[in-house]
Amino acid sequence: MAQLNMVQAINQALSLEMARDDRVLLLGEDVGRDGGVFRVTEGLWERFGSERVIDTPLCEAGIMGAAIGMAAYGLRPVPEIQFLGFTYSAFEQLFAHAARLRSRSRGRYSCPMVVRTPYGGGIKAPELHEESTEALFCQVPGLKVVVPSGPYVAKGLLLAALRDPDPVLFLEPTRLYRLLREEVPEGEYLVELGRARVARGGNSVTVVAWGSMLERVLKSVEGYDAEVLDLLTLNPFDSEAIVKSVQKTGRLVIVHEAAKTCGFGAEIAATVAEEAILHLRAPILRVTAPDVPVPLAKLIDHYLPGAEQIRNALDEVLQY
Repeated sequence: MAQLNMVQAINQALSLEMARDDRVLLLGEDVGRDGGVFRVTEGLWERFGSERVIDTPLCEAGIMGAAIGMAAYGLRPVPEIQFLGFTYSAFEQLFAHAARLRSRSRGRYSCPMVVRTPYGGGIKAPELHEESTEALFCQVPGLKVVVPSGPYVAKGLLLAALRDPDPVLFLEPTRLYRLLREEVPEGEYLVELGRARVARGGNSVTVVAWGSMLERVLKSVEGYDAEVLDLLTLNPFDSEAIVKSVQKTGRLVIVHEAAKTCGFGAEIAATVAEEAILHLRAPILRVTAPDVPVPLAKLIDHYLPGAEQIRNALDEVLQY
């Protein structure tokens, strides 16, 4: 099997599904001739043509609205928003229409589309280019939120998302685009949405992470008897896997790069408190970014959770 990075794995998934299903089309700023801002769609315009790989104006609300119309009509659009921070101008389209179309029409229409967008910090980019506000999108029922953590799962999750009958927000960790290489099968395979995976077995403490934080967590837990869960899907998230692990270990540390207040870690903590509180041997700890706007390049490394913070949290719950 070839060793691919995440950019190549996602490109391969898009190419496979476009070849398999002629209803799939891509649209967004620079996705065609230029192959996308991170070159994720490189070569697809040449292969499938300008009617299926569409360069759009710089208008996120327009991109999202057009994609929703295409999906309702029966196509399977894949709109790309260049950075998660740029989706804010398309909130109304995504929340009030895409996520509600099936319910609003009492099942007569669905909205099978996948919104791809890079997210997260660590690339030292300008303002709004390193946002990690994934919890905002988990609030509205009807929208699935998926976050891959490496090339293999990125391809399988994207193929599964592309075949889902409802809208999926596919968050691609920018820092991981070319950081990791993994063996990725050339053909198609699916990674089930809504299921976490055990990235590392252990018995003394459960650590839950997703996206680019998984790579940081796996390095940080060396020397600890820690079980690491890679969430993969945030909405709906695999509460059963988390509760099962906490029942075994008795301790829980949650790591995410979003701000702490109302971050998705709070939902995980509340769920464990409701369903497994009698199994806890220590308080649930969250290792997160501080409650401040994402800083510019010189401070970003101080803003994101680091190995020292993760290990301090592990020590605290283990010594409780």
